[in-house]
Amino acid sequence: MSQMRGPSPAGPDKPSRPVGAPSWVRAWAEALAAAAAGIVAMFVVAALGLWAAGANDLPGGAFPRVVAAVVVIAAGGSVDLWGDAGVIVQADAALEVVPLSVTLAGVLATAAVFLLPLRHRAVAGIGELLGRVARTALFWLIFLLFLALAARHSFRISLGDETADDLGAEFGATPTVSFRADVPATLGLGLLWLVAVLALTFLISRRAPLSSGLLHFQNSVRPPGFAMLLVLLGYVVIGLITGVVVLLTKGHEAETFAVLCLGLPNLAWMALGVGMGGAWSGHIDKGIGLPMPHILDQALRSRGGDRTLDVGSLAAYDGRAWLLVALAAVVLLAAAFVAAVRGPAGVPAWRHALEMAVALALTLLVVGLLTEVFAHYGLSLMGIGDLGGGLGGEIVLQPELLRLAGLGAAWGLVTGWLGSLLARRVRHRGQVPFTEARRPGPPPGA
Repeated sequence: MSQMRGPSPAGPDKPSRPVGAPSWVRAWAEALAAAAAGIVAMFVVAALGLWAAGANDLPGGAFPRVVAAVVVIAAGGSVDLWGDAGVIVQADAALEVVPLSVTLAGVLATAAVFLLPLRHRAVAGIGELLGRVARTALFWLIFLLFLALAARHSFRISLGDETADDLGAEFGATPTVSFRADVPATLGLGLLWLVAVLALTFLISRRAPLSSGLLHFQNSVRPPGFAMLLVLLGYVVIGLITGVVVLLTKGHEAETFAVLCLGLPNLAWMALGVGMGGAWSGHIDKGIGLPMPHILDQALRSRGGDRTLDVGSLAAYDGRAWLLVALAAVVLLAAAFVAAVRGPAGVPAWRHALEMAVALALTLLVVGLLTEVFAHYGLSLMGIGDLGGGLGGEIVLQPELLRLAGLGAAWGLVTGWLGSLLARRVRHRGQVPFTEARRPGPPPGA
C-alpha cells in the first residue's frame, strides 16, 4: 500500500515561497535592461564612428563628451553648438544632423530587449503594457540625464601654425567651439523618442502582444508596417555591404568606417528616395569634417546657390546611379508581396494598394525629415565676411517633402496592387479568409 504524503513542514496555513525573484523586481529589471540596451548600443556605435572620424584627437579630453553629445542627438535630444573668437574676430557654428546609424542601433536594441519577456504572449492588458512603458521610460530618462550633463565642452581650434596661434592668443582672437546639451529639451524630446519607438514596435512586430480591444487593428496596420521595416532595413543592409566592399577595395578605411557607423541609414534611405524619383536640394561650399561620400560632394559642391540632388544629377557623375531606380522597384515589390502574404486572405487588391500607398508616403516623409542636414562654421572680421583659410564651411541638404510623399503614394499603389496579385496563390495553410474573419457564423457542429 502506498504511503500518503502529509503536509509540508511549513504547515498547511503557510503560503509556499515563490520561485525566483518577486514579480515586481523582475518587472523593474526588465525595464532597466531595455533602457540600458538602447543606450549602450548607441554609445558603442557613436564611439566607433567618432574614433574613425578622428574625434579622439580633439583637445582637452573632449572625446567622451562628444560621444555623449552624439548619443543625445541620436536619442532625440538637443545640443547647442556655438563658436567664439573674441571681440575682433567672431565665430559662429551650427550643426543639425541626426546620426541615424546611432539612432537605428538604439531603436533595434531597445525594441528587442523590451519585447523579450513578451515574446510568448498574444494578448496583454492596457494597464500592464502602460506599466512596462512607464518603467522603461523612467530608466531611459535617468540615462539621458547623465548623458546630457556630460555632453558639454569647449576646445580651441588651431589657426594653422604655432605663430598664428600665438598671435591669436595675444589679441584675444583664438577661435573656440563649445557645445552643451539642453537638459530640459533633451529629456522631453528623448521621452517622445522612446514612446514613438515603443509605439512603432507594437504596431509592426507580431511578437508584441496587444490588448483585446486593439486586436482588430493588427490585420490592417502590421502587414504594411512590417513591409516598411523590411524596406528600410534592407536598404541599410545593402548599404552596409556596399560600404564594406568600398572599404576593402578602394582605401579610405577610416573615413568609410566613420560613414558606416554614423550616417549609413542617412545615405541608404536617401538612395531609396532618389531611386523612387525623390529629390533633396542643398550645397557644399567647403567640407567641415563631416564624413560624406565623394559622389555627394561632387553633386552638391557649389558656391553660387543650391543644387538639386536626384537620380539625374547623380548619374551625371556616375551612370550607375540609374540602378537605384531598378533597386527601388525590386525592393518595394518584394515588400508589397510580403505584406500581402502576412495579411488576411481575401483582402481586395485595391485595399492592399491603398494601405501600401499610405505606409510608403508616411515612411518617405519621415525619411526626408530625418535626413535633413545643416552644418556651418565660419570666422568673420568685425562681423564682415568669412575669413576662410580652411576654418569655415557649410553643408546644407533639405528634402523636397511633397515630392517624396507624392511619389511614395504612387509607388505604394502600383507595388501594392502587383504584390497583392502575386500573393493570391501563396497563402499559409489554415489562414482564415478575410471575409470569413469579419463575418460571424455558427459554431462548428451547429
